[in-house]
Amino acid sequence: MTDTSTRTSAPPGLTTTKSPFIEMAREDGRLYIDQPYDLYTDANHDVWRRLYARMGDRWQRYANRRFLEGLETLQLNPERVPRLEDVNRFMAPLTGFRAKAVSGYVPAYVFFDCLRKREFPTTITIRDGEVLDYLPEPDIFHDISGHVPMHTDPAFADTLVRFGECARTAAERARDMPAAERIRRLSSVIKAMARFFWFTIEFGLMKGSKPGEVKAYGSGLLSSYGELAHCIESDEVQRWPFQLEWVVNQYFEIDHYQPLLFVVDSFDHLFDEVGRLVEWVKAGRLDNVSPGEPEIGEADLASFLEAAGLG
Repeated sequence: MTDTSTRTSAPPGLTTTKSPFIEMAREDGRLYIDQPYDLYTDANHDVWRRLYARMGDRWQRYANRRFLEGLETLQLNPERVPRLEDVNRFMAPLTGFRAKAVSGYVPAYVFFDCLRKREFPTTITIRDGEVLDYLPEPDIFHDISGHVPMHTDPAFADTLVRFGECARTAAERARDMPAAERIRRLSSVIKAMARFFWFTIEFGLMKGSKPGEVKAYGSGLLSSYGELAHCIESDEVQRWPFQLEWVVNQYFEIDHYQPLLFVVDSFDHLFDEVGRLVEWVKAGRLDNVSPGEPEIGEADLASFLEAAGLG
C-alpha cells in the first residue's frame, strides 16, 4: 500500500526540478495533469513577473508581428503565472488550440500527435529565480510566452497540425519497412523531424516587412532574453535561407546559443515546407539522414512503433 501521509502534505511550490506535486505525478505515471494553481508561491509569481518584464522591449524589437498580435490576444498577466484555462479561453475560439498541462517529458510521437489534435503539451512548473537564464528543462514561461502566442495565428496553427500529420505518416510507413532495417530507418526519420522542428518551431527566423529585415518566430528564441537579441544582431550567427535538405541533415546542440539558423519567407512558406517534409517521409528520402544530434531515445522510438502497432 502506498503511504499517502507525505503525499498529501507536500509543501507548495511549482519550481522546476523541485516540485513535490510533479514528482508525485511522475511516480504515479500521470502524464496529463491539472494545473494546481494554488500551489504557486509568491516566489514563483515573482519569477514570472521578472521574466515577463525584461522581455517586453526585446519582443517589440525582434519578434515577428504575428507573435506580438498573439501576446495582445492572450492578455497575459505580467504579474502572475497564467492559468491555462484563461489562456485557452482566448486561444481556442481563434484556432482550436488548447494548452494541455503535462507532468514532464512527452515522447515524440505523443507530442506530435497532440499537435495534430490541436493540443499543446504545456509544462506548469517555472524556473528557479536564482537562475533566470538557465533551463534544466522547459518551463511554463518558455511554453506560454514562447510558444502559445503563435498558436493564436490560424496559419501557424495549421502548420503545427500538418506537422502532427507528418508524424502519423511516419508511423504508418514504419509498418512497411523491412523488419531488419525498421529501427535504423525510423530513427533516421524521427531525427529528421526533430531537426526540422528545432530549426523552425523552436529556433526559426522569418523575413521581416523591410528589405533585409529578419524577425524571430521560434519559441526558443522568443523566450530567451539573451538569445533573442543574439540571433538577430550577432555576426557570429549564420542565417541561411531555409533549405529542407540542409535542415534535415543539420545536427544541433541545446546547451549554447545557436550558431546556425534558417530563415523562411513567410508562414505560407513554412506550411509548404512541412508539406514537402511529409512527401519526403513517404518517398523514403529521410531514411538515411546524416548522423549526429539529436540522439533518438528509446521512449521516442517506442512511441512511433506503438502508434504503428509494432510496439
